[in-house]
Amino acid sequence: MIELITSLKKIYSGKVRDLYEINDDIMLMVATDRLSTFDIILNQIIPDKGKSLTKISLFWFNYLNDIIPNHITNFPLEEILTNQEITYIKDRSLVVKRLKPLPIESIVRGYLAGSGYKDYLKTGKICGIELPANLQNAEKLPSPIFTPSTKAKIGNHDENITLLECEKLLGSHLTEQVKEVSIRLYSKAYEYALTKDIIIADTKFEFGLDENNNLILMDEVLTPDSSRFWDISTYSIGSNPPSYDKQFVRDYLELSIKWNKQPPIPDLPSQIIKDTQQKYMEIMDKLTN
Repeated sequence: MIELITSLKKIYSGKVRDLYEINDDIMLMVATDRLSTFDIILNQIIPDKGKSLTKISLFWFNYLNDIIPNHITNFPLEEILTNQEITYIKDRSLVVKRLKPLPIESIVRGYLAGSGYKDYLKTGKICGIELPANLQNAEKLPSPIFTPSTKAKIGNHDENITLLECEKLLGSHLTEQVKEVSIRLYSKAYEYALTKDIIIADTKFEFGLDENNNLILMDEVLTPDSSRFWDISTYSIGSNPPSYDKQFVRDYLELSIKWNKQPPIPDLPSQIIKDTQQKYMEIMDKLTN
């Protein structure tokens, strides 16, 4: 793969985002057009996906900054990058504070779906949280719940953990702070999304600590890569509503060609790529006007 930014030292390459060192305090975060599903990165890109993710995150960072500070900062990149590099990162990058990331992903669920629904069917619980009996797939929970997970390396699966296990990683005080902030963030975003006829079924937040151990919101916020968005018009209890994300890709691989979810990942037809790109653009337009 051709490296498009060479003026800065790359310090990390994730499933979607690349991080570059600017100095000891800040770094450049670039959202690529890569897409991963079932924890494997696809061979092809989804055009302009990174720009959609960045615009959505920027909207939410601004909308939610009364609840918690975020990691966005300003820096004149024109001083350190070439014109070609500036063109590449336009609309797909953020200059952010360098933080100490928490070793968990903070998941908030407002509806019963996905892995949470599977856990519920087996145990009647999600991450050790007892839920009412006889809930159906896609049913709204009595109130949003905090269900943390571990952070897995690329190619591995995140694992849901209980509140007690989270406390062992973070301590009880920080766990309670993360839980409270996460539910407040979800609740405010949920109410806003309803005005756009969108249901946020669940989402994932990531946090870090600054040099003074203040909790800071980081990474991405309420994007199709980190959230389950449903259209109110197609929502019904008892089945999986269509979602604004990479579901086209999952359905093609899992249902159409019965891929066994082991590398190498198959190539995608052009129509699947086009349909997925359209979903990212559509949710971006709906949420950010």
